[in-house]
Amino acid sequence: MKIGITGGIGSGKSYVCQRLAKYGIKVYDCDAAAKRLIRTSADIHQKLTALIGDDAFIDGQLNKTVIAQFLLQSEHHAKAIDAIVHPAVFQDFEESGMQWMESAIMYESGIYRLVDKVIVVTAPLETRILRVMRRDRITREKVLQWMQRQWSQEEVIRHADYEIKNDGKTDIDKQIELFIKKEKI
Repeated sequence: MKIGITGGIGSGKSYVCQRLAKYGIKVYDCDAAAKRLIRTSADIHQKLTALIGDDAFIDGQLNKTVIAQFLLQSEHHAKAIDAIVHPAVFQDFEESGMQWMESAIMYESGIYRLVDKVIVVTAPLETRILRVMRRDRITREKVLQWMQRQWSQEEVIRHADYEIKNDGKTDIDKQIELFIKKEKI
């Protein structure tokens, strides 16, 4: 069985994935894979340069500022980047042989089609905003911009098979153990 873990920015997906390691579960990180593939794939490098321009990369390194500006300019721009990066990540996951994956944009990207069950990690909105502001040292407005690129937490909950609450009160390990027991993993 293949299992996806998703949740909006700041929900604590990565923390839940770290906790899964306690149960011997390794999780494929779609975001890390995308960054690695952007860094190492000549095909992606060429396509992003053709799309955005020569300043998309500086000395072979992704120019994150230019990419972020391009991405946030319009939905069309975001979809154009996604059309380059997502298929490469999908293929890389399939080739990895891993059973678990983490993706912030599981439904938006379509990668949910590669898994049998989806777990959504949730947290209160204000908690998520503050986590991302601290982690990325960005403004509230920038966090909200990134959040607008993702489905709402409520929408993801409706599509997911399971929810893990990361509200600082509910025991994460107990929720993981319930899922593992129920799915006989």
